[in-house]
Parts: sequence; structure tokens; C-alpha cells
Amino acid sequence: MIQFEKFSLKNGLKVIVHRDTSTPMAVLNVMYDVGARDEDPTRTGFAHLFEHLMFGGSINIPNYDGPLQMAGGENNAYTTNDITNYYIQLPAENLETAFWLESDRMLSLAFGEKSLDTQRKVVSEEFKEHYLNKPYGDVWHKMRELAYKVHPYRWMTIGKELSHIENAKLEDVKLFFFKHYRPVNAILVVAGNVTTQKVKELSEKWFGDISSGEKYIRNLPIEPVQTEVRKIEVKADVPLDAFYKCWHIYNRLDHRYYIAALITEVLSGGGSSRLFQSMVKEKKLFSAIDCYHSGSLDAGTLVIEGKLVKGVKMEDAEKAVEEEIEKMRTEKISGKELQKVKNKVESSIAFEDMSLMNRAASLAYYELLGDAAWMNDELEKYNLITPEEIQQECKVIFRPENSNILYYYSKN
Repeated sequence: MIQFEKFSLKNGLKVIVHRDTSTPMAVLNVMYDVGARDEDPTRTGFAHLFEHLMFGGSINIPNYDGPLQMAGGENNAYTTNDITNYYIQLPAENLETAFWLESDRMLSLAFGEKSLDTQRKVVSEEFKEHYLNKPYGDVWHKMRELAYKVHPYRWMTIGKELSHIENAKLEDVKLFFFKHYRPVNAILVVAGNVTTQKVKELSEKWFGDISSGEKYIRNLPIEPVQTEVRKIEVKADVPLDAFYKCWHIYNRLDHRYYIAALITEVLSGGGSSRLFQSMVKEKKLFSAIDCYHSGSLDAGTLVIEGKLVKGVKMEDAEKAVEEEIEKMRTEKISGKELQKVKNKVESSIAFEDMSLMNRAASLAYYELLGDAAWMNDELEKYNLITPEEIQQECKVIFRPENSNILYYYSKN
């Protein structure tokens, strides 16, 4: 059970305090309720661009990393289609340094053509290196466009196309910042060897005067139910043929989200999982195969992907995968197998919670979902799932007309 206290500042900033006296460290985590799904379809990649701009200096602090290193701290950030998260870890006695740095970033970035130009180049290079030039790098650009027709999950966090970042204007960037990176749109978590009283004092001192901003009201298009199989084929200079197939599943607050998560564990949760045993070990059709779900806030996808053994026909590989899925649809999973995957989930949640940084980020994430206390109910939601529910959802999810398929052929 993760203990915490909550309060809010007058400007709308939500603050969560999680005390852990077993460590000399503290973590300050700021989660903004903005991700790639909140971008203009003609200006994508901005949320991720901001992750880079946020390290380029703020209005009163030109060099972010220098003071943090002197305080014995480290920091990083990540952006997804749903959220943007920044975190600092440092000795608890230097906590105020983290407040000073993070509040100045929220107050305002040091917007300038030079900083924008530098980060534009960095992100453009990242786009080329990871998504254009890397083997299989374009898979999820293609798969997202196949699976989503109206929802903004149809583009990746890096952006829909390189030109959107290359052509980003300073004015567009400023507007995006002051729309989303405001106290009313943020959750601050302080975890570690801290007291609520001290965090209250520092929060008021450093964040209290920042203008609240307007609460961003999300109004995204809902993806219509898919009614036909969608399939594309690609030939590229990659070492092995690869198979990708995904199906639409549920949003993060739907009870069935947890059922879908357990289905992925049954199919692909380690060496004893069904797909590995059948496809890799016994039939030797795939050199590697994986099943996972996107974990997104809005309705996401469940994915099976694998690299084929040289000489194996794509159709044969897909047929074998379908046979495994058919078993999930027609035969009820045993209580023993289901318990095994639930145990695996329990150990991974426990392992995650060991890290102070993970606990801070999780508290922010569940608060963004609706209530930080939900973090403590997560395991129970998995434990309540029955074999009957697993079978029923396999029938619903794995309908042919709900599927998107990519045959990725090697030219070699």
C-alpha cells in the first residue's frame, strides 16, 4: 500500500507527497496532461519537441543541468501520445534546487530562435535515425495509419512527418506551451525523505505565483468501430521478414483493459508462454515473437509481432498464429495457467514499486487518470478476472474485421 497526501495550490496545481524515510533521496516529478494526441494534425511532434526544449534553459535559468549536477541530482523526461513527464532525483537535503529549476520551466521557457533551431535539428536527426533509416523503423508509422483513421493515435509521438518539426515556428511553439504547460494542467509529486509541511512551503514559494492558465478541455474524435480486415505489404532492406498484426482494444479506464492485458501475458509473457512455446520452440516458424498492448489512455491496440525464420512463408506463419488465437477463442484457459500470469503481473508491479522514481511517476499517472489512490487497487483488478472473461474477450477482440496486418518483407 503506497501512502500519500494530497493538496492543491490556488492556481490549480495538484501536489502529492509520498514520504519514504528509508532513503536519503527525493524525487520531484511533474506530469503534464498533454501528449501527441493533443497536437494539430498539421503540426505534429510538438509534445516531443517540448521535451527537448524544456532542457534548453528557462526564463531565469539559462543552464538547467549545471545547478542540478552541483546539487548531486539527475533528471530526465519522456513523452507519449498521452502524457509528458519530467523528473528529478537528488539528495533530499537539496530538494529546493529541484523546486527552483522545475518551477522556472513551468513559468516560461527561454524561447528563442537559436534554442528552437538547435532542438529542431536534434529531433529531426532522431526522426531520421530511429524511424527513417533504422531497419523496421517505419513499422508503427504504417501500422498506426492503418489502424486509426480519425483518432490522433494515427501518428507517433515523434510526429507524423519530418517536415512538421523542420517547419515549426517560434510563435506556434509558444502558443502550444502556454496552452498546455500550465499549473492547472499539471500534477506535481514529491517523493522520498520529505515532509508534507516542507513540500507545502516549497510549493507555495516556487509554484504559487505562476499564472494558472486555462484548463485544457480535450475533445478528440472517437475512432469508429473497424468493420473490415486491413492489410498492407512492405518490402525493405531489412535482415528478416517480419509479421505484425494488431486489434483494437479498450481505453485505460475500461474493466476490459485488464482482461486484454492478461491475454497478452498468456500469449507472450516469457519463455513458457503459448506463442513462444508453439511458434519458436516447437514449430520453429519465428526466431522471436511478442504480444503486448499499447497501454494508452484512449482505446489502444493489442499487438502480435515476430521475425520469421528464413525460408518460412508469411502465410504459414500467420496461419500458425491464428491457430493459437483460435484456441484462446474456443478453449477456456485453466485456472492454473491464469493464476501463473496473475502472479507474474503481481511480481512486476511489486518490482516497479521498489523504485522511488517509479512510485512518484505512478502516483502522478493515477491522479491524472482520476485518483492517485487507484494505484493501490491495480492488482485487485487483475485478480478478479476469470477464465470465462478471458475467453469471452478473445472472441470479441480477435474478430477478423477488427484486425490490421502488415507483412514486412526483406528484399534480401
